[in-house]
Formats: sequence, structure tokens, C-alpha cells
Amino acid sequence: MLALQAKYGAERVTLSDIRPVPHPQAEASEFILCDAQDKDALDHLIERTQPSTVYMLVAMLSAKGESAPMAAWGLNMNPLLHTLEAARRGMVKHIFWPSSMAVFGPNAPKDLTPQETNLCPTTVYGVSKVSGELWCQYYHDKFGVDVRSIRYPGLIGFRSEPGGGTTDYAVEAFQAALEDRTLQCYLAPDERLPMMTMEDAVRGTLELMEAPAHNIRVRTSYNLQGCSFTPDELARAIQQTVPGFDMHCVPDARQDIAASWPNSLDDTEAQKDWGWRPKHDVQGLVAHILEGISPPVDG
Repeated sequence: MLALQAKYGAERVTLSDIRPVPHPQAEASEFILCDAQDKDALDHLIERTQPSTVYMLVAMLSAKGESAPMAAWGLNMNPLLHTLEAARRGMVKHIFWPSSMAVFGPNAPKDLTPQETNLCPTTVYGVSKVSGELWCQYYHDKFGVDVRSIRYPGLIGFRSEPGGGTTDYAVEAFQAALEDRTLQCYLAPDERLPMMTMEDAVRGTLELMEAPAHNIRVRTSYNLQGCSFTPDELARAIQQTVPGFDMHCVPDARQDIAASWPNSLDDTEAQKDWGWRPKHDVQGLVAHILEGISPPVDG
């Protein structure tokens, strides 16, 4: 939202959700209440606002989705299909839809997981993302719909609360460090996962959407890599700035999900096709998030 407002002007951005967006800058843009699972309501929203581009970000994340598989499937699939149909009918020119490293399962290579490899996910979230990727490619190949996608790694930001994802421990770690409390992490201390700052993810998304259509050779979803670390490595990196921070690892069912995911992603195709480069390594990520969540110092 903030990046789109800054780039195009708040008056040219329309926000929509099933409840108002809890951010002070959201008030600068028009907000329309809409359940994206309701096809008629979504069509009416698109007809009313006539957007050139739809960023369809609706999703139930991995850990939360395992507790309600059918609800996760409906939420993760129906809004995408409704939007693709709207684009097929000429109501929308461009679509962005987020995929995830959750498309990979335990049979995929763990290190530098390639763009093209075995996709056998172990969660309903991953299954829905694989299916969504194939629908995106189908609508592009069959109907010429300009839909683009990124397989995000774990995303870490300081402007929103954890949303039920398996990688949310990292977000919680920064909050615990700021609040001077011990974090109980639900992953094994040596479970390595790809991660990325929200700022890098947003920048990468806008770069993808701005790229000429003839440069976009992947119409399922692009791998995107930021940096990779384990809970133990993250704790040590945070301790360099917050020496008293402590993390205890007590793995639960979410560890099984994480163990099926890559250690790192090969994003060569994104680099070649639209010039992707991450800004933050592990220490840069830690410094960026801690700076963002730290309260301002009175001068």
C-alpha cells in the first residue's frame, strides 16, 4: 500500500478488504469493503474502480491453513480465479499474485532450489500455491492475461503483526528483543530457511510489475532469494545489538512444515529477466528491522 501510494499517488490507489486497513496512511486512499471470495462483489468493485492493475494478496498462510484446510483452499484459490476471469473479460490489464517457497516439498533440492524442479508440497497452502501458479500460466498462455508472480521466502517487516506463517518466528524474535523477553521458538535451532525484508519484497514486486512484458519468461512464479539463516543464527545476530536477547527452541508441528522447505532459492531467472538484486544480507536485515521497530529517542 505505502509503496503504491508513494509511486502513483494515494488518490490513484484503491484499497479493499473484508475490514478497514489498520494503518493511518490508508485513509489517504479510497477504501471499499469487499469479500474477494464473492465473485459478484469483486466484479462490482472492479467495474466501479476500473483498475489497470490488481494486486490480489488474499491468502491464509501455512501454519494457520493446516488447521482449516478447506477454508484455506477456498480463500487461497477463489479470489485468484475471480480476478483471472475478470482479466480474461478485459476488465483488468495486469495482475500480481503472490506465490511462496511453500510450493516446494521434501523432494526438491534443499540448497539453491532451482526455478524448475519437483513441486510436491506438504501443506494445503503449498498445494494452493502450486495450483494458483498453474492457473496463472494457463490464463496467460490461453487468453493472454498479463499475470505475474513471485515465490516469496519468509518475509520480515516491522509494520504488521505475524499472520500465521511458519516463518513468523523471525518477526516474533524482533518483537521479543524489543520487549526484553525470552522467545520460545517453534522451529529447531538449526532449521535454515530463506528470508527477506518486507522492503526488499515490495521493491522486487514493483520491479517485476514494471518490467516489459516480453522480459517476463516465467508465467508460473519467479523464485526470489534474500538471505538464509537458522533461528540460532538469527538470535546471535540480534544479540550483537540487543545483548540480553534470549531464544529457546521447542519445535512443534510447524517444524515439520519448515523441514520440507528449501534452505535457499536460486533466483537466477529473476536476476536475468528483470534485474532482481536483494539489498539486505542477514546482518543488514537485522539492523533494518531493529531500527524500524525501535521507539524514537526524545531529543
